[in-house]
Amino acid sequence: MKAMVFRAVGTPLSLEERPDPVPGKGEIRVRVEACAVCRTDLHVIDGDLPNPKRPVIPGHEIVGIVDAIGPEVSDHKIGERVGVPWLGHTCGHCSYCTDHRENLCDFPLFTGYTRDGGFATHVIADAAFAFPMPGFDDPVAAAPLMCAGLIGWRSLRMAGDGKRIGLYGFGAAAHIIAQVCIWQGREVYGFTRPGDIEAQKFALSLGARWCGGSDEAPPEALDAAMIFAPVGALVPAALKAVRKGGRVVCGGIHMSDIPQFPYDIIWEEREILSVANLTRDDAREFLAIAPKAGVHTTTTVYPLTRANEALADLRAGRFSGAAVLVP
Repeated sequence: MKAMVFRAVGTPLSLEERPDPVPGKGEIRVRVEACAVCRTDLHVIDGDLPNPKRPVIPGHEIVGIVDAIGPEVSDHKIGERVGVPWLGHTCGHCSYCTDHRENLCDFPLFTGYTRDGGFATHVIADAAFAFPMPGFDDPVAAAPLMCAGLIGWRSLRMAGDGKRIGLYGFGAAAHIIAQVCIWQGREVYGFTRPGDIEAQKFALSLGARWCGGSDEAPPEALDAAMIFAPVGALVPAALKAVRKGGRVVCGGIHMSDIPQFPYDIIWEEREILSVANLTRDDAREFLAIAPKAGVHTTTTVYPLTRANEALADLRAGRFSGAAVLVP
């Protein structure tokens, strides 16, 4: 197999050849067809997230074909297309797992962070955390659903049933969940980097009711806002934008420090919530809803060997939607 490998902060990923991996008990091997590039991959590579496996193959928005099955696997078959997400394994016995909150497991493994991921031609996955994807015939289009879509979906569920939804950071997650919101009959208000006219046009083209810079106030008070950009300063901005009793949901795994803000912008029962990882139920729900909602992803495709370029373009905001690596 070939893989783009992360070894140290400040150095580019290196292309390496390794022996083909062999699945162990309860595992499958997936021939990677596509792996989307997530901002969390940047956080791993830039050292924002502590204690990654080293060396590690990044990538956790994986779509591919099962080509080998380990012992004690009965729910997958050779030739089946599956998706492999960020949450790669849970212990099953801690208080969170037994309370149906496996996304908060005390002893988890994360794909592309603490176990090898999908910036490769092949990946080993826990069979219980790989999801059959019948009907998803385009692996490039499906790959961003495995994190941007799933985290967007969990964030939306936590945001509640409000009609007016603000999306801060109109990238991969926002462009997917905006389509779900509109399908549900909600109004979408997009917020981009100040002055990013192209991103604002992109949001409006997807059906957003309004889109402006993150330094602007929306034309109407929002019921809830979701923040996908890793910028702590957006938290007080979003609090100012939501109505009394509104919610601000932080959808990223890492965010810069939230600046001090006056109490009156959180008063009147406004809430700040964070999203941590996902559950398998989130994945099953969202993968059933996405086709019904007519979700289509906007992607920029890079060969696997140009993973460093894709990461740099993501960091600089040079494309709309999601970057996707293909072996």
